[in-house]
Amino acid sequence: MKIRFWGTQGSLPAPMTAPMVREKIFRALEAANGQDLSSEEKINAFMDSNLPFAVRSTYGTNTSCIQFDNPGGAYMICDAGSGIRDLGHKLMTTGEAKQPSTYHIFMTHLHWDHIQGFPFFVPAYIPGNKIIFHTYHPQCEDALRRQMAGPEFPVPFDAMGADIEFDVQPPLTPYNVEGFEIDTIEQNHPGKSYGYRFKKGGKIAVFSTDSEHTHEAYEEDYPFVDFFRDADIVIFDAQYTMADATFTKASWGHSSNVMGVELTARACAKRLAIFHHEPINTDWQLDDFLRNTIMYRSIYHQESNEQLGHAQYPEEILLCYDGLELDL
Repeated sequence: MKIRFWGTQGSLPAPMTAPMVREKIFRALEAANGQDLSSEEKINAFMDSNLPFAVRSTYGTNTSCIQFDNPGGAYMICDAGSGIRDLGHKLMTTGEAKQPSTYHIFMTHLHWDHIQGFPFFVPAYIPGNKIIFHTYHPQCEDALRRQMAGPEFPVPFDAMGADIEFDVQPPLTPYNVEGFEIDTIEQNHPGKSYGYRFKKGGKIAVFSTDSEHTHEAYEEDYPFVDFFRDADIVIFDAQYTMADATFTKASWGHSSNVMGVELTARACAKRLAIFHHEPINTDWQLDDFLRNTIMYRSIYHQESNEQLGHAQYPEEILLCYDGLELDL
């Protein structure tokens, strides 16, 4: 199973500013002082070994959209945030989208940051393509149509040439699509969101964004522990620090890095992928956020060693970024 991340920001797109780009260049040049950069190979080696991620790259701009590779089959996509535009652009430039294809889009919920990219998804305008929205929200079609209605958008929904279907199921109905076994869970978020658990070829990936975990998460039978159980990766909404999630931004519908560590550790999930980043955080702040999360995992396991044994879960913690590709 391979996952491609096209949009990882939370709430709204968060582009870099000119001062941010300048700071990256300054820090890179400062670190390069005295280094041998006489060839492309040496330059790349220097960047990979000497520059932190926040200097050599960026965590990205786009809102929620991920893709599961499905060679020879239909496209498997979660959410239609602004990242789906880049997915469509890539398919067009590589020639993939020129062939009639089916696109399955699994919707967590209908907030704007999770649907705003669809009007710019070029494959939706190509006759012969088929797009199926899988959702538990009966309002899905209406929400997509309304965001393309005048005067806010110049192109109406009906101008799209693809055959677009809406597969609206009763809440928590499991799916089996393209060989993926898909289970879901209702999440604590304004208007309700749904997490997805994908299983194929012995691998398990959980996509759980826009979900707030409160004091109930500490109960022994908390359902998310079983939902995350033994997953190869849990893509987890950790937009906030624990302090923000508990006090200043309680009931906003998002969770913390601390809760992500604790839940995936209890579930023995192998990899925790932090998702839905706070848009006001810079790349440097997100680098610090990742370091603090990894540090907390060590503290948590020291305090919980008797219950968890000697294995340290999650085995890996990473911060998602636009363009990230992971093999499970």
